Amino acid sequence: MPAWDRVVGKISDFIRDFVNEAGAEGVVVGVSGGVDSACVAKLCTIALGSERVFALIMPENGVTPEEDVEDALNLCDELGVERKIIEISPAISSICELLDCRREGIPFANLKPRVRMILLYYHANSMNRLVAGTGNRSELLAGYFTKYGDGGVDFLPIGDLYKTEVFQLAEYLGIPERIRKKKPSARLWSGQTDEEEMGISYSELDSILMAMEELGLLEKVEKGEVGKEDLIPVADKSGAELRKVELVAEMVKNSAHKRCMPPLVSVRGLLR
Repeated sequence: MPAWDRVVGKISDFIRDFVNEAGAEGVVVGVSGGVDSACVAKLCTIALGSERVFALIMPENGVTPEEDVEDALNLCDELGVERKIIEISPAISSICELLDCRREGIPFANLKPRVRMILLYYHANSMNRLVAGTGNRSELLAGYFTKYGDGGVDFLPIGDLYKTEVFQLAEYLGIPERIRKKKPSARLWSGQTDEEEMGISYSELDSILMAMEELGLLEKVEKGEVGKEDLIPVADKSGAELRKVELVAEMVKNSAHKRCMPPLVSVRGLLR
């Protein structure tokens, strides 16, 4: 088992230093009732104290289970942090009317995390706080997040932890079992789960990503510089089927743009 006390200590120091160096009063966290946001909220309270953590709970009518809202409320109360519930369905409906858009598919689903991002930043700006992101390393590398949605944050406290490691951290932090045992879901639509949408379990995904990392292949995979034969050692090391390794490699390559600043064309030399 990792030395979680050291991990928690380092993350807490990072949060405290980052917030203080920015001259911010504290953080705003979107608390969903899931394990990632629960860990981030707990880490932020450890680092800053409960009075400097503000939680936004942003359910969607007909999509977010009542259990999620209950778990989010209970966690906030347990941590002693101020919290606010904003139901996002009216905002989604207004945007759909403006766009005359169909209420289905990925473009529609991605509206939801982007609305949540707007709400988080409104409160953060109003309170002179920073937005603490809840993304983990598995999601970041696989590109399983919405660009300028849940990916629109100021810092990522658990961004270097794979999802399977987040579950271990949650147990160490004493996150309620009901939260830890849930099937991970971004709640993009009713009944949606992360693993079903990605077509791979987090345990398989993490074993493949870890194998790519240990073999020094992540950067090449991201750049699309590997062929099928290059991925065979990853399958051997991870114990995963080669087709699953190829799936993950494609996810990493196709989502590279999500992990960098928007590119620009350098023209300074032409202006001299």
